[in-house]
Amino acid sequence: MSVTPHDESFMAAAIRLSRRHLGRTATNPSVGCLIVRDGVVVGQAVTAVGGRPHAEPQALAEAGAAARGATAYVTLEPCSHHGKTPPCADALIAYGVARVVISVTDPDPRVSGRGIAMLREAGIEVDAGVLEAEGRRSLAGYLTRQTKNRPYVTLKLAVSADGMIGREGKGQVAITGPEARAEVQALRAETDAILVGIGTAISDDPLLTVRTPGLEAQSPIRIVLDPSLALPLTSKLVQTARDVPVIVVASEEISPSGSEEGLSPSALGANPQPISPLVGEMSGRTEGGATLPAAAMDLDSRRTALEAAGVEIVYCNPYHPEILLPALATRGISSLLVEGGAKTARLFLDAGLVDRIQLYQAPVVIGEGGIETPLRATDIPSGFAHRGTSLFGVDRLDEYEREN
Repeated sequence: MSVTPHDESFMAAAIRLSRRHLGRTATNPSVGCLIVRDGVVVGQAVTAVGGRPHAEPQALAEAGAAARGATAYVTLEPCSHHGKTPPCADALIAYGVARVVISVTDPDPRVSGRGIAMLREAGIEVDAGVLEAEGRRSLAGYLTRQTKNRPYVTLKLAVSADGMIGREGKGQVAITGPEARAEVQALRAETDAILVGIGTAISDDPLLTVRTPGLEAQSPIRIVLDPSLALPLTSKLVQTARDVPVIVVASEEISPSGSEEGLSPSALGANPQPISPLVGEMSGRTEGGATLPAAAMDLDSRRTALEAAGVEIVYCNPYHPEILLPALATRGISSLLVEGGAKTARLFLDAGLVDRIQLYQAPVVIGEGGIETPLRATDIPSGFAHRGTSLFGVDRLDEYEREN
């Protein structure tokens, strides 16, 4: 049977369904599944929070006897291996579905092509690649971690009309309006982890959680690049570390044992590089240029106090994202949102490790003392394609995606 417009319509619905649990399924992908019989959806499900059960057995259970002879629409190839749960391909076979329509083939070597082969050997018709581009976007985090051994990285910037992203010494400055800020909250809720530099953490004192009513539990892990353990104990991040996880990435050079711990570069087969400050940043000073607090000089006491507050400290060169990102992937982090500041954004851009750029442009003017944006719409790096423009109140969002 050839792919029809109805197939694309049902697959689009399955992709929309899959997005409900983005950022909430641990190391498993958030997959959507519809069971359709005679043009009617008789069962539907998304991978459960925590990663299990998978979407297919849930949707089949909802469909019950109606699944026999039906068509299953799945955003990712059904698994074919025995893990903590039986193969989803076996469940589709057992329920007697007649056809399976797949958006994306699973790159996991335990599955890749084998799920499809199992289904076809059982006499089930299989069509793959339906709305594949859309399916890949919904599965971007999982696919990037599987194929590149690192999280999918989104860089978000909000830029004023005069090309600024903030104002020196003024803490957080509202650049975009409430509609755009609500959209950013939704993005955070779909992301495994959010990252800022120590300069932003000190000058803005951000919370970096999801504050949309009903979505607070979907707040991402919060990561701070903090080579010298300068994060203030009074900061909102430290004060809420027991509610939402906080990881401080410190230099290996200040590890208490003198060797790497936590996010270990050596464990990944990489050679740790000596700390090198970002361009424009002097050693012993924060990203924003402020002098480190005196308490930062007593590393042992600061380390003890941070850990007592619930902050996890790991030792991995903060200024080498090519080492940091694979280490985060080993912890099951599939998607990472980089929110600031300017030098941290430039660090990831220069390393070629940004996959998506969300560039908000607002009509406000920052004026004197502004912090210049590291990126404008006129100088998007080569290799990125413009994926669309959206308006949120008076603010404009342009989205760019790396072309593979």
